[in-house]
Amino acid sequence: MVPVCSAAIVGVGMLGAAVSVHGGITGIGSQRSVGGVMIDAAGVVRTATLDEKQELANALRQNIVPAEGMLNDTTELRMISLAGLQKAILQRDMDGQPIPEDIEFLAGLQQIDYVFVDQDKHDIVIAGPAEPWKMLDDGSVVGTVSGDSTMRLADLVVAMRSVETARQAGISCSIEPTPEGRRRLQQMLSRVKLRPGQNPVAMEASMKEAFGPQMILLTGIPGDSRYARTMVAADFEMKRVAMGLAPSPVAGLPSFLEMAKNDRQAISANPRWWMACDYDAMSKTDDGLAWKLAGRRVKTMTEQDLVASDGTAKASGRKEKMAQLWADKMTESFSELSKAIPVFADLENVMDLTVVATLIVQENLAAKAGIDLSTLSQTENSIELAQYSVPRSVDPQCSFIHGRNGWVVTASGGVDVNAFEIVEKQKVDASISETRQAALASAGDRWWWNK
Repeated sequence: MVPVCSAAIVGVGMLGAAVSVHGGITGIGSQRSVGGVMIDAAGVVRTATLDEKQELANALRQNIVPAEGMLNDTTELRMISLAGLQKAILQRDMDGQPIPEDIEFLAGLQQIDYVFVDQDKHDIVIAGPAEPWKMLDDGSVVGTVSGDSTMRLADLVVAMRSVETARQAGISCSIEPTPEGRRRLQQMLSRVKLRPGQNPVAMEASMKEAFGPQMILLTGIPGDSRYARTMVAADFEMKRVAMGLAPSPVAGLPSFLEMAKNDRQAISANPRWWMACDYDAMSKTDDGLAWKLAGRRVKTMTEQDLVASDGTAKASGRKEKMAQLWADKMTESFSELSKAIPVFADLENVMDLTVVATLIVQENLAAKAGIDLSTLSQTENSIELAQYSVPRSVDPQCSFIHGRNGWVVTASGGVDVNAFEIVEKQKVDASISETRQAALASAGDRWWWNK
């Protein structure tokens, strides 16, 4: 089996030691980091130090092979043949060769805008903008022109393999306080009497100690995959920006704490934020042979948690005004934020790949094309994914505001990838048939080509 290290270069945040390596990228022993987030052997997630980031980037940069030939071209539409991609992977397997960077990075693809069925060649083609790749100092791999994150074969494989699991359980990530931690915090806060003029910040260390570690919950995908790390790292970084635990890199996106510090808060307010898919209705031709994805890809949502006396929490269905305002600002700033923190662009990419994988299954596109996609979609076939330590917990990532009506605790968050809901929303657009015809007509003898 050809091993795929999506993993020696993950670009999501220093998350886990790779079991497999690929191409010219060498496994780095105890490597546990990429992109700014670290996970130790026990599965505890934390921010990486500057030295750790630099050490990893230096080691990876010595081995990564840059784009060559026409892969150095920046194009608005690069086509990827799934039949050709599978053939290239199988050929490397037969030759006993590892997977090279052009396959690992899906020929520099940065977004998927179209899916075309080619019945004549028994193929499914995905297409979108692409450009050469480079590595940033934190180990993230991005385009040399736009700075957007580069798509990964490993994420495509996980998306293809997880459609049926996601149908049953959904794909999600959340970082949650434990009921015991919430209960200890409630008990502590009930005894706290701030003196006039006393700064509540003085209580924060004790409050975090009472709160304790937060648990990472994953559904729908393997916890040891790069995809899982993307969701965990994106959630982790969102929480840090929202809570003022890290400076916001976007001028128009202050922390929630900064926005809410002078606002009148409800007693025991517990706002939660999570990132979800945000696509327009999918366009298609009448014959279902061409599809177009459009929309912002990611939006930030919020609601209040209700915390019972035993520390358990449940959704209230209510939205706090200031929390909603912060969610709206993050949604509006997401494109700019993704340039500064590439893991957010990685999250957009895995959402695209998941929507495409779900579309292929739901619309039975493989049967329409007459193609067997088992190399990408079946675990017993030729692609062996790199494995990482499963992220399990986070040291307290929370902030506290003492408002005029009581304490506000901000701690919970998550990611929700509901691709089935996206695929169900469809509209007919005959014009994309012309794009399909032009794209397929320009095919060459490679598994990828430009329009």
